[in-house]
Amino acid sequence: MNIIEQINQENVKTEVPKFNVGDTVKVSFKVIEGTRERIQAYEGIVIAKRGGGISETFTVRRISFGVGVERTFPLHSPKVTEVKVVKKGAVRRAKLYYLRGLTGKAAKVKEIL
Repeated sequence: MNIIEQINQENVKTEVPKFNVGDTVKVSFKVIEGTRERIQAYEGIVIAKRGGGISETFTVRRISFGVGVERTFPLHSPKVTEVKVVKKGAVRRAKLYYLRGLTGKAAKVKEIL
């Protein structure tokens, strides 16, 4: 095993939450402001997942004050403390980039009950 693979194995999280594209998730993210640390929640729809192993990332989209905001989180980052699934979504695509052009009720994803 080479050095890069060994470092990746040490830093990969063992408790990875199960979520898919289309799910509404609440991501708890550690924010460092000067000398203080706090945990900030970011809730939205997962529109994309990419990569594998330690470099896996997911993009979350939400509407904030009428403006669409997207944020990409590294799944295995120590700054991402928790990913909680709020709702399961029923989608038929791997990437939900079409939600960028939709507003209001049209931008919703059907829920799996």
